[in-house]
Amino acid sequence: QVELVESGGGSAQAGGSLRLSCAASGVTYSSYCLGWFRQTPGKAREGVATIYFGNMEHKTYADSVKGRFTISLDSANNILSLQMNNLKPEDTAMYYCAADAQTWTDYLRGRCGGTSADFQSWGQGTQVTVSS
Repeated sequence: QVELVESGGGSAQAGGSLRLSCAASGVTYSSYCLGWFRQTPGKAREGVATIYFGNMEHKTYADSVKGRFTISLDSANNILSLQMNNLKPEDTAMYYCAADAQTWTDYLRGRCGGTSADFQSWGQGTQVTVSS
């Protein structure tokens, strides 16, 4: 059973930085997709960044965070991180870590993207608040 535990959320001023971490346990797949999603009240959960890890490593980002956020994976320790720089008030949301066992074929079919329905395991979330 996969367990995901996020940490690192908090408050920041616009233009500041925060780093989120997600400790993943029970991930025994040979290849998988990990991702960060965010959600604000009344809105659907949206993909922020994903990383496919298997025969290669590939990252995707939402247009709204490209150039500001960086997703990374410490595969030896199963820690997923999201470095968030130049934060904006619109980045305020609950951030969730997600994981899914995926093959290379799944990746080629676009399953390691920003669609929350493609992910089986979720963390409890960590709040990020950015003030102007």
